[in-house]
Amino acid sequence: MTTPIIQSLLDTDLYKFTMLQVVLHQFPQAHGVYHFHCRNAQTAYPLADIKDDLERELDALCELKFTQDELAYLRSFRFIKSDFVDYLELFQLKRRFVYVSPSEDGRLNITVQGPIIQAMFFEIYILAIVNELYFRRLETPEVLAEGEKRLQEKIVLLKKLNGRQHPDDNPFLVSDFGTRRRYNRQWQEYVVQSFQAAVPEIFRGTSNVYLAKKFNIAAIGTMAHEFLQAFQALDVKLRDFQKAALEAWVHEYRGDLGIALTDVVGMDAFLRDFDLYFAKLFDGLRHDSGDPYAWGEKAYAHYQKLKIDSRTKMLTFSDGLDLEKAWDLHQHFKGRFKTSFGIGTNLTNDMGLETLNIVLKLVECNGQSVAKISDTAGKTLTTNNTFLAYLRQVFQIAE
Repeated sequence: MTTPIIQSLLDTDLYKFTMLQVVLHQFPQAHGVYHFHCRNAQTAYPLADIKDDLERELDALCELKFTQDELAYLRSFRFIKSDFVDYLELFQLKRRFVYVSPSEDGRLNITVQGPIIQAMFFEIYILAIVNELYFRRLETPEVLAEGEKRLQEKIVLLKKLNGRQHPDDNPFLVSDFGTRRRYNRQWQEYVVQSFQAAVPEIFRGTSNVYLAKKFNIAAIGTMAHEFLQAFQALDVKLRDFQKAALEAWVHEYRGDLGIALTDVVGMDAFLRDFDLYFAKLFDGLRHDSGDPYAWGEKAYAHYQKLKIDSRTKMLTFSDGLDLEKAWDLHQHFKGRFKTSFGIGTNLTNDMGLETLNIVLKLVECNGQSVAKISDTAGKTLTTNNTFLAYLRQVFQIAE
């Protein structure tokens, strides 16, 4: 019997905890449906081949509970409230909310359906499990050697970039955002440990709570698309869903976790809602689709229009980055913004193999369709094109 892939419920991204706390406190009765999607045109072998192994991993996942040591760690965060940790002490994922089946073309159908306070928590675990099971069949000594070579090249590059930092500039900050797309659990741990040891001045932390705890580094994260999408189906006018989501966040965290995600219905529609009130309350913005330079320039123009000093604000970039792209963006915006960079696949799954582009996205909340209109073609996601068209109309977004 192999050791289960997920061995701790902390082995997920921080924003799962931060979003879940708001759900528990403000809309605990909400119901969600999540669908798995693989964006790869083709894979090395049919994903449906891992179905039986995935089912066994899900069974093992749903046996896990938080330990007292893990709960004590969560209590140490200023923004995590004691009643939420008390809830997590009782928490256990329920297997009945996850449905797995093969499709006729060899793809994998995964649906998570249930209370959002349960369903939301499955995402990162499932994506990490699918990745690890898939790449396990492709592993060779040559693959591991290539991964090691590329990791060492990144460390050399980071040390060089650190030497090019001007002492008067804002620091170049990189974090690991790679849990969902990692090659495997051990490899992510090795990468994080290696960066932390080699370039602590640049390596800011990790989105993975288990690794943040293990290596005593910062856990990074605020909100994801699903949080804002849920408000499309909660008791607010559709036109006001972004403002309602941001208001709920402010109410919960009162100044903590102040990075807002901008691309649920695109940057232009976001900025129309991100008025002086929110622009002053939030510490900055996170980019996750579209041209990052154009996005940052729009953010700069918006802060200028509101007469807010953009140098006090943080731009966090997290879309398909590598270290070179991150450094170029840092150089472009230095002097105008603080910047930070969350790098996922390129840190935790750069092994010379074609990676999986997989997601598990919220498609329904409380029986109503929800959607994300991305600034990147191909990342828009919905199961209801009629609702998508209506959402575009409400927010004046062209096809």
